[in-house]
Amino acid sequence: MKLSEPILTKRIPTAPFGDPKQRHTVGFDEYVTTGGYKALEKALSMEPTAVVNTVKDAIVRGRGGAGFPAGLKWSFLAPIDGGRRYLAINCDEAEPGTFKDRLLCDFDPHQVLEGIAIACYACQLDTAYFFIRGEYHHQARVMQKAIEEAYAGGIFGKQGLLKGKSKFAVDCILHRSAGAYICGEETGLLEAIEGKRGWPRIKPPFPAVKGLFGRPTIVNNVETLAAAAHVVERGADWWKGIGTQSRHPGGMPSFGPKLMGVSGHVNRPGVFEAPLGVKLSELVNDYCGGMRNGKKFKGAIAGGVSMGILGTDQFDAPMDYDIGRDYQVLGLGTACPTVFDEDTDMVAVARNIARFFKNESCGQCTPCREGSGWMLKSLLRIERGDGTSGDLDLLLEVAGSMGLTPGTTICGLADGNNWAVRTIVNKFRGEFEARVKPKFVPVYVTAGR
Repeated sequence: MKLSEPILTKRIPTAPFGDPKQRHTVGFDEYVTTGGYKALEKALSMEPTAVVNTVKDAIVRGRGGAGFPAGLKWSFLAPIDGGRRYLAINCDEAEPGTFKDRLLCDFDPHQVLEGIAIACYACQLDTAYFFIRGEYHHQARVMQKAIEEAYAGGIFGKQGLLKGKSKFAVDCILHRSAGAYICGEETGLLEAIEGKRGWPRIKPPFPAVKGLFGRPTIVNNVETLAAAAHVVERGADWWKGIGTQSRHPGGMPSFGPKLMGVSGHVNRPGVFEAPLGVKLSELVNDYCGGMRNGKKFKGAIAGGVSMGILGTDQFDAPMDYDIGRDYQVLGLGTACPTVFDEDTDMVAVARNIARFFKNESCGQCTPCREGSGWMLKSLLRIERGDGTSGDLDLLLEVAGSMGLTPGTTICGLADGNNWAVRTIVNKFRGEFEARVKPKFVPVYVTAGR
């Protein structure tokens, strides 16, 4: 399953569509001469509500992890009251194994800025904060230069969008993160922009009602906004012609192309643009040149470590938003799989993931703060060979008691830790049982008199 033409990567040569060595950052002039900002021009000829409805009708699901429909989120905004309204662009991308937004920032930043301008017009948001990961030093410089070019080209600024074609004016500001994973959670991101510690907020109220600086705010992922621009330009029906319907009656479809960053034990890792619904095996074999060194597939994290793992018998899992329901993982996430070959130590994988979440927990919620530490301690004992079967049972018990799913934490970081560890243990339990000693419970029998 392949696209007939590249869409998000049409200006970025990516295998199998071109030579990666030919990549370069597309500046404002080149972007315009290759059809850039035509979608914004079309959007400005429409009523803002019509733009929202176009994105809503296309069912553009969020590309940042949760898969929530962008148009529906836009429709949740509180009514206009004359005060400030914000767009927060999530380019934190701190999820291990995820690097697809970086591709857009590196090589086609104006595609993202066009999506930002369209979203701001559609939702009547006068200020956009581009929140970028602290470790993305080069990408921050590229995006800042592109923002300055967009101001000089009349996209943003006091004169109004697109050199005053619309009197609605938008300001776009780059904001660099301090480098915390938790800032990828939308309310933690808002706290960080406000200059506070990146702690997730209790919801409700939701950002669309009370977000940045207490004002209505939309939080969208980089790829989501880039995709929305193409939907506005080509229409909802075109978008629905790519991807797949849900495999479940009444389920939400998985429409459109998706950037998928593949890493791990493959011959050609990288970011590839594929239609949603492509099989993981096809992504590995046809896009990435197969498994490295001819080894067998053992498992894969579907889309960022927080989503959990696909087992050896799940190599043909379709990369769509039904994957969670059908393959016992948390979800599709960022659709950036990390692939493991037959020699991978799954106990070490689980320990490494648990160590990451233990370090990145903000500490606000006791089950996450304490549970993540106990999970790591259990896995370290098991990995050393000092653990018992009781440690394995305790590990699963602690994992299952933390997160939004059991209702014990404010945000989903604990769920990511929970699902990652539980799915690895459940799908590769033999490896864990081989590393622990049986826990014997002595039984005493007293003879009756």
